[in-house]
Amino acid sequence: MSSLIPHLTDKTFTAAVATGTTVVDFWAPWCAPCREIAPVTELLAAEFKGKASFAKLNVDDYTPLSEQYDVLSMPTLVIFKDGEPTDRIVGSLPIEQLRARIQQAI
Repeated sequence: MSSLIPHLTDKTFTAAVATGTTVVDFWAPWCAPCREIAPVTELLAAEFKGKASFAKLNVDDYTPLSEQYDVLSMPTLVIFKDGEPTDRIVGSLPIEQLRARIQQAI
């Protein structure tokens, strides 16, 4: 687990997305595309350090939260701004496209 990308729980989720820009990676350990995008989110977390936070939420462990945010496919990245979802990225996109979407959210 990266120190830049903490794993959230149902108890830590609300506080994690409450202020600023937070990118939450809704994922599952068995999801191959989720594992493929993990190194990309690590790079982006380092790149946007101080501008945006990154976190992961295991959809198998916290199904009610994933349902609350209509996560139907994985990976799904939901970008929160001050606690409100402002953008959603479903599937694996090239790093340039992810970077641009996150930059727009900031």
